[in-house]
Amino acid sequence: MSTSNALQTLIFNLLVGDAGVGALVGDKIYDRPPATVAAPYVTFGASDYVPDDHECIDGRVETIQLDVWSEARDGKREAKAIVDAIRNCLHDATGNLTVGALVTMRVALARVFDDPDGRTTHGVIQIEAEIEEETA
Repeated sequence: MSTSNALQTLIFNLLVGDAGVGALVGDKIYDRPPATVAAPYVTFGASDYVPDDHECIDGRVETIQLDVWSEARDGKREAKAIVDAIRNCLHDATGNLTVGALVTMRVALARVFDDPDGRTTHGVIQIEAEIEEETA
């Protein structure tokens, strides 16, 4: 498993195990959602990383985006509630990776806005994780 996949798995497990997130989206957290999924739900979006090596330690700072999708007719309230629940779950969270070691994880950005389709509210959460890489 890659370090990136290990981080995504940890984030997924934290989200599905969180009562606050579960109360709003259930277990509808996807890498790629099924075509027939009903909102609200969460998807994994873009990810990237930059090397962050220090002396004898190989590392990276990885950013993973989560996307929230809501079609509630309450303005942006539902999407904001989901974004806040995700932030509460993941900001300063700890956990074990199957590859590498998580040093810190924090929510670096959270946004909620109208999607161009005119009916969907879109939330974006960017998580930054500092990771010590495994070296061979």
